[in-house]
Amino acid sequence: MSARLRAAAARFVLPTVLVVAFAVQAVSALLSSVHVLVASALVCLAADAALHRWQRGLVTAFGKLHATVTVRQVVRDLLLVLGLLRIDVEPESKYLWIVCGLMVYYALHFACQALAIVVRRTRTLPVVTRNIDTSALHLDAAPPELLMHRTGQRLLTSGLPVAAGLLATAETSHLRYAAAGLALSAAFEAIGAAMLFARLLPRRKPVTADQAIEWFEKWLAEYQPTVGMYFSGGTNSAYQANMWLEPLARLEGRPIIVLRERFMVKRIASTDIPIVCLPKVADLMRLEQSTLTMLIHPSNSGKTSQVLRIPTIKHAFVNHGESDKLSSCNPYAKAYDEVWVAGPAARERYALANVGIDDRDVVEIGRPQLDVIQPYAGAPTGAYTTVLYAPTWEGWDGNPGNTSVIQAGENIVRALLADPAVRLLYKPHPLTGSVEPKAGAANLRIMEMIRAANVKRAADQSLARPAAAAAAELTRRTAELDALTTSTFRDSADDMERMLLQGAPEAGRAAAVTDATAAWEAAFWASFPVWEHQIVTDARPTVYACFNAADVLISDVSSVISDYLASEKPYAVANTSGLPEQEFRETFPTVRAGAVLTPDASGIPALLESVRNPEKDPYADDRRDLKLHLLGPSDPPSAVRFNDASRALSSRAEAHREGMAVRAAVAVIPKQRETENTPNGETVGG
Repeated sequence: MSARLRAAAARFVLPTVLVVAFAVQAVSALLSSVHVLVASALVCLAADAALHRWQRGLVTAFGKLHATVTVRQVVRDLLLVLGLLRIDVEPESKYLWIVCGLMVYYALHFACQALAIVVRRTRTLPVVTRNIDTSALHLDAAPPELLMHRTGQRLLTSGLPVAAGLLATAETSHLRYAAAGLALSAAFEAIGAAMLFARLLPRRKPVTADQAIEWFEKWLAEYQPTVGMYFSGGTNSAYQANMWLEPLARLEGRPIIVLRERFMVKRIASTDIPIVCLPKVADLMRLEQSTLTMLIHPSNSGKTSQVLRIPTIKHAFVNHGESDKLSSCNPYAKAYDEVWVAGPAARERYALANVGIDDRDVVEIGRPQLDVIQPYAGAPTGAYTTVLYAPTWEGWDGNPGNTSVIQAGENIVRALLADPAVRLLYKPHPLTGSVEPKAGAANLRIMEMIRAANVKRAADQSLARPAAAAAAELTRRTAELDALTTSTFRDSADDMERMLLQGAPEAGRAAAVTDATAAWEAAFWASFPVWEHQIVTDARPTVYACFNAADVLISDVSSVISDYLASEKPYAVANTSGLPEQEFRETFPTVRAGAVLTPDASGIPALLESVRNPEKDPYADDRRDLKLHLLGPSDPPSAVRFNDASRALSSRAEAHREGMAVRAAVAVIPKQRETENTPNGETVGG
């Protein structure tokens, strides 16, 4: 049996046990089998608790079938009562109070659930912030998660005394056990309801939506933001915004980040820039009256059109990377005031795509993120050649040339692992497998190949290993960086509690994060043997840190190639498009300064030879020329050009505001002339 089948079988063990236990409990209740009734009820409770602990997805699936945890708990309790009636240890009338007690218990449970909904609504503010002092709002911590969100777990927990009491009564025929269980369960729910009700009292109730918006407008007036970034996207798209955090922080003026999805606030990486999330369009429109003049946009989304309606703000599309793919020339870009690109290549790309972008609106700014990339320093000096394989994902259009993972990935990795002098860094795109399952499966097989190669190398006792102090240093540096860049929250923390804890950052934190990041990266690479292959899927180390560690890059037609060219190091591109090599190079200009690999990866040995012996590298001059074409000149630096573009666009916005003010001043509706009487007594007016 394959691993996938075993995993699927294991996934259905708990629900199968739950269903069977319910069936056995029903039969044993009808047949008056006390011991079987008790055993099946215990198994049923245990299976339900395990589902909530380890398989939340199946709990949701049961809910879609209307077999919610509440329904399951009610059925369990009723089956226990039915069993008691069938055992007939007492007259049936004696059990009427048990049924009434259960009704009281469930009434308290539903009351607690209703109060949780009300409390949750009062704690949902129209604006969510980060890096902003919210002390004026008098926010407080959220109630326990067991009361607010984990309804099923609360019911299972509070229902334990009831179930235990009924089971004890079934075994002993003493009703006092059922009474005690009911009392304990009802008390549990009553205490929870009281705790939630206290949150609705005037002295504990949070600020209203109007008060929160009033506070936000006051903050805008005091902070007076001038430049910012607007971002809206899905759960896995935060990396698109994160790559622009440092360039935005270095801009002249007072920066701000504007988000639309509440979950995105905690997905934005560490930054000192004030972050505001405005889910509703009506609240977003309040930015029109602010001092904000310019917004950059790393991506397009359905909600982007809403902010483009604000006439007092100018908008620039900066994208989250440039490549030769058609997605880099989206017609949506013509909705922005300007399109900021890295270099002449992107300008030409828009002109050739003919998607309605006026060349006068295209501004070349370089790639300000690439300042951290170290330049090419020649052939590898150590015993190992470090190869970075960073394929992109499969995309939305089903084009087989988008990613090499499916057709060529395993061949590339197999060829690299076959060279004893290669250390492989494998960094797949975070969205790999999100559209095409074959890409996800190939990605997993590649990782298994790399792990197996590491096990084989580790068996060689002659290979050097870092001292234990290196691992301890990485642990220390990780803790230091985490303390600066992450906030620790309780499981029950909601947006309001996070706003309370993530107020204005301490002075100097940004510089401390920069230093701590550099120290962490050095400790990270030093903590592993120089021969050990690495699978890099976490946020750290970044792709730019991997660039600096690599001697050569293998990738697909993507922005990774363009960014890597900042180093002028050798690179290769996998051709899975089906095009002949010459046509492939002509179609995708970023390929022209690198080697082209066929899906069988037969060109890997020649690539490694050219990396180890630069005199055999035929593309060195081409890389310098292509770098200039893709990324623009190094003087002035990209950061300077980015700031100049920002300043120019802000000036356009200010000129537009001044023009609007002048037009508003002169566009006065003429007053109606006062009526007057003519000599003959007639009344006339204007």
